[in-house]
Amino acid sequence: MKILVVDDDKDIVELLSIYIKNEGYDVEKAYDGKEALTKLNTNPEIALMILDIMMPNMDGMAVIHEVRKDSQIPILLLSAKTDDLDKIQGLIKGADDYVTKPFNPLEVMARVKSLLRRSQHEVKNNEPDQIEIGPLVIKKDSHEVETVTGKPIQLTALEFGVLYLLASHPNRVFSADEIFERVWQQESVISAKTVMVHVSHLRDKIEEATDGEKVIQTVWGVGYKIEMH
Repeated sequence: MKILVVDDDKDIVELLSIYIKNEGYDVEKAYDGKEALTKLNTNPEIALMILDIMMPNMDGMAVIHEVRKDSQIPILLLSAKTDDLDKIQGLIKGADDYVTKPFNPLEVMARVKSLLRRSQHEVKNNEPDQIEIGPLVIKKDSHEVETVTGKPIQLTALEFGVLYLLASHPNRVFSADEIFERVWQQESVISAKTVMVHVSHLRDKIEEATDGEKVIQTVWGVGYKIEMH
């Protein structure tokens, strides 16, 4: 399994490469956005991308925009910015998670492993293989979602995880912390905004595919749920 590390700071690339290799993964390196896209297009074995936001030639936001046109590869953002808006923008554009610089490489690797687990479709054996709820058909093994009329909905691994969690427990309200811990498979740390952005993006995709159906409901002050009537 190969991980692409993209940052114009070569020291950061080398540092992360050491930790990635120590975990048994292969590494591909890129130092700007355009090079990253070239590496992705020529290396189909790349399973995840660690991506810096601020880079020359093409920044991380532009890279995410291009990648999400035809790929759902997990993307972990590296951000030197402390402004929450920058992190939220990255998530809205399609990143799966972020780490703020300066970072602990062990934390980065924990996030990487979590994202890879989600993308490899690790789910509990007692969960249903297929869920039909409202206007949606959700397929566990293939991580596919489509409308009852057969229109596909392209979701990232984490968006699918959120949807599957809510749909497999209809009428139950999940807090943002609980969603984060169960889908991201990490201890909840400032999780509310991350979950909020993913739920918002998920809603937009569902509503676009279903002519405005409001599948995910917000229970104010508590969390989110999908009702089964």
